[in-house]
Amino acid sequence: RDSVGVVMNTGGGGMPDVTEGERVFLTKGPKRVSPLLIPALIPNMASCQVSMLWGIRGPVITSIEACASGIYALVEAKRLIDLGEATAVIAGSSESALIPVVFAALCNMRALSTRNGEPEKACRPFDLHRDGFVPGEGGGVMILERYEDARRRGAPIYAEVLGGSLTADAYHLTMPDPNGYGATLAMNRALESAGLGPEDIDYICAHGTGTPLNDVSETLSIKKVFGEHAHRVPISSPKSMVGHLMGAAGAISSIACVLAIRDGIIP
Repeated sequence: RDSVGVVMNTGGGGMPDVTEGERVFLTKGPKRVSPLLIPALIPNMASCQVSMLWGIRGPVITSIEACASGIYALVEAKRLIDLGEATAVIAGSSESALIPVVFAALCNMRALSTRNGEPEKACRPFDLHRDGFVPGEGGGVMILERYEDARRRGAPIYAEVLGGSLTADAYHLTMPDPNGYGATLAMNRALESAGLGPEDIDYICAHGTGTPLNDVSETLSIKKVFGEHAHRVPISSPKSMVGHLMGAAGAISSIACVLAIRDGIIP
């Protein structure tokens, strides 16, 4: 286990713990606040807990990249294995941030769907009448390891990570670049690192938040990268089914892709 790593990312860390700690502080006084509050809210404790549970002593990493946290975990895990710093990596992301103040902030950002009486019409990525997303909580974890090791131990191999790329919009605090430059750069570099061309892609699992701004920007990026193939390749987003899991969204999307390959069903 000395050569096994953990990359467990998140979008915000232990937000409910902060809220509960503040409630105790205000109602019962400072001496009643749990001494475990600090380790409960520090984001990297997610990786540390997995490490301590299984006695893993390789690289133990947590990073925060908002909705892309799960994708970052996957790419970082591949790089650790490619660089020889780990033979296997437990990689994923999780989020538990559904507290009133977060809901209020998202509402004031006008990011959420307002179709409270029509849940079947809420969170409709790329739909003409989309009006925002439905927030959720969850997590997703995958185990990546060297191909030869998986074959040697007879492990079921669901998929292979051929490549990946990490970029940024460098545009706005909450808005995506309307021209989709950052996403275009990421997809082009990911294809290049995997040694693939646009026509090799059979399915695109999109970010697809169902917000007016994101879906337009993402559509432009996909068309720039895939050209005419963008009109043929299937595109969908798990958020229409499970909501926007924020920091866990990338991990859930990655797992959806793996299961799509296994079952031959596009989510």
